[in-house]
Amino acid sequence: MDDKVKVKVRAKVKGFMHGFKDFITKGNVVDMAIGVIIGGAFGKIITSLVNDIIMPPIGVLLGGVDFKDLKALIHQTPLLDDAGNQIIVDGVAQFDKVYIQYGNFIQIILEFLIIAFAIYFALFFLIRRKQLQEQLVAQELAKMEAEKTEAEQAAAEAQAQDEPIVPEIPVDIQLLTEIRDLLKKENK
Repeated sequence: MDDKVKVKVRAKVKGFMHGFKDFITKGNVVDMAIGVIIGGAFGKIITSLVNDIIMPPIGVLLGGVDFKDLKALIHQTPLLDDAGNQIIVDGVAQFDKVYIQYGNFIQIILEFLIIAFAIYFALFFLIRRKQLQEQLVAQELAKMEAEKTEAEQAAAEAQAQDEPIVPEIPVDIQLLTEIRDLLKKENK
């Protein structure tokens, strides 16, 4: 292999490893891990909310139906003993049954919709808060720009009238100047 190619490969590997180190140390992985952990806990809360709070009243409204019990029989085969005779227990023939459990599917869809709504609800307020902060910053910038424009106009008017321009000194600078002067007097 050519030495130039080796150097380029080493530089790419070094750049990749540097990027990986930055990825790990800047907190992206930690943030992602925290998100996964909180998401798992949030999922358990939502599952409990759906199973224990929302679904029982809906089941009562539907005549005592538990969604998890809703199913459709798609195949039934008699259970046979070793002799090939159908097994009968307490006068009831036994069957091997295959069901489509659509009730559990309905419940999972409801859980998804509730989780999606909760996430949207949380994000809506976060986005709204960010928008309000941006509006406040824009208003402050506009206010500062207006004050700057007024000061420039006052300076232009003062120059037009041949008055000396005295810049306005901020209060914090005035206080610091007074403190400096007091310290100079005490040191003499």
